[in-house]
Amino acid sequence: MITFRTATPTDADALNLLVNSAYRGDSSKKGWTTEADLLGGQRTDAEKILEMIQDPFSRIELAMENDQILGCVYLKQENETLYFGMLTVNPDMQAKGIGKLLLNHLETVARHLKCHTIRMTVISVRSELIAFYERRGYQFTGKTEPFPEKDPRFGLPKAKLLFHEFAKKLV
Repeated sequence: MITFRTATPTDADALNLLVNSAYRGDSSKKGWTTEADLLGGQRTDAEKILEMIQDPFSRIELAMENDQILGCVYLKQENETLYFGMLTVNPDMQAKGIGKLLLNHLETVARHLKCHTIRMTVISVRSELIAFYERRGYQFTGKTEPFPEKDPRFGLPKAKLLFHEFAKKLV
């Protein structure tokens, strides 16, 4: 049975391994969330994850089974909006509904925090990922932002990339 809990500082190293395995390198190619063809380098590092965990306005929620981290999602409260990013599922566990469970969980968290909107950004060329979010009620807001090309902690783009913002109103 999958349960959820909020990450603690002791989870930072395990989350670093999980996130990088799902987004970068050969291990990420087992799943459909890989960015290995778009970006080189790492997706994050333990120091950045620790910053996220220790920020009083953000947290990382974990999907757990038998004390094993199956997935995670980063959440940051922005007044009445909840931003999410770094939605990650272990590449060996993808396509089993864990990502959908994490989305449902973050919506529960948003309601608990009295947020009316959930927003996130997606690399504009990730059409399969965009379609995944659109099927779950997220809509393109028209807003874009540049990919942080000068921050190697977030990855090294192999081409010019752009983020598209998507949002969902909670009812």
